[in-house]
Amino acid sequence: MIIENVSVGPLDVNCYIVGCESTRQAAIIDPGEDEEKILERLKALNLNATHIVLTHGHVDHIGAVPEIQQATNALILMGQNDRLLVENAVLQAEMFSLRVPGLFNVDQYLADNDEIVVGSFSFKVITTPGHSPGGICLLYERHLWAGDTLFFNSVGRTDLPGGSMEELYSSIKNKLYLLHPETIVYPGHGDYTTIGHEMKHNPYIS
Repeated sequence: MIIENVSVGPLDVNCYIVGCESTRQAAIIDPGEDEEKILERLKALNLNATHIVLTHGHVDHIGAVPEIQQATNALILMGQNDRLLVENAVLQAEMFSLRVPGLFNVDQYLADNDEIVVGSFSFKVITTPGHSPGGICLLYERHLWAGDTLFFNSVGRTDLPGGSMEELYSSIKNKLYLLHPETIVYPGHGDYTTIGHEMKHNPYIS
């Protein structure tokens, strides 16, 4: 598996390119901005993007979706319950003085335990509401792409529309903390961590 992190936008979103070494197919997770940078890296890795997966619908994570989709013809996938966030992306952008994303159509809304097949591997979808109503994480073996649900020594904020600290606590405690402690966590911002580290040291949910 090829895992590449491209930091994008003024909020330094971690956009991940996750590729299959044998088929050269790839998923792009959270292309928040800087589509040229993402596409250049995709080309340098000799990968063909077949999926664009959004861990949630906040504007800093979706800004480059239309441009990436137009360049790659990749399918767009996200959690059903963040549909309203995407539909109100203009208001989000104005709130945070961020780039207004173009319109795009979601090809598939994801539910808990859905599988996303990319080349010879597949992600398992884990629904993790809290940071947003339709937030999801993606699991492959001991690799977890956590969006803004879980960070290194921190968690996603819950003071934005649709956020819920109670739901976030439940998502992390009852779903993510059940994963193997050595599972690597690739967050939407900041440094990588592991489930085991967060279970012992996260000051918000330990």
